[in-house]
Amino acid sequence: MTDPTGFGWRATKDGTVFLTHEGRTVMTLAGAEAHRFVSRMRAADELAAQHLMARLTGNFKRGTKPGGRG
Repeated sequence: MTDPTGFGWRATKDGTVFLTHEGRTVMTLAGAEAHRFVSRMRAADELAAQHLMARLTGNFKRGTKPGGRG
């Protein structure tokens, strides 16, 4: 698997987390799942954060890239 890049995230005041890839929202988290995600991201370095978001969104399973092209 190549190193994932292009992922980002933002949390809203109500605790909802939006995961993005290359500027597009690809997943929304809420509740306990969002809270766990934010906790893990605060402890992760950039590469670990990119891997976490790629695994969570399923965008790099079996070597594929987001959108199924790759």
